[in-house]
Amino acid sequence: MQIPKAKLKAMLRYFCTNTDPRFLGKTKLMKLFYFVDFTHVKKYGMPITNDTYYHLEKGPIPSAIKNLVDAVDEEPEQAILSDTIEVIKNDGQFIHRIKCLKEFTGKDKEYFSDIEFRTLQSVCERFNNYTTEAIVDASHREAPWKKTSELGQIPYTLAAEDPDCKVSKEEIELLQKII
Repeated sequence: MQIPKAKLKAMLRYFCTNTDPRFLGKTKLMKLFYFVDFTHVKKYGMPITNDTYYHLEKGPIPSAIKNLVDAVDEEPEQAILSDTIEVIKNDGQFIHRIKCLKEFTGKDKEYFSDIEFRTLQSVCERFNNYTTEAIVDASHREAPWKKTSELGQIPYTLAAEDPDCKVSKEEIELLQKII
């Protein structure tokens, strides 16, 4: 993962501020990161976070980001993201809700280029009211998930196999070498 921590925290605040909090759990959060990165790849040839994605049963997950979010749940005193989010587990519920400790601000917006911010906006608008199950199902319809197997790494180049991709596999490969 090559995203600066401050930018990652800003993304988390944006997701928390711009999606329905009733449905924002850890699984949905991981799918939001997936859709932001792979939507950006499909339009511009490169991801925003540049995290490494893996194929899990409930869809693609960004490995480094998942570990940072899990640390908030497991070791909140030492977790890097403890000043940004908290993970709430209610008895009798499977979902681990994500709660932001601060809202997204104009200062947070400065971490993103205009095109990155438009990608964040479009993904949050699209998936705002999606339940975990609905966003998982959406991720399972994407070529990057379909073309990989359980626990396998998901290369960004697979985005080129989706019909809505505007760049070629070769362009994605070239840009991956640059970043």
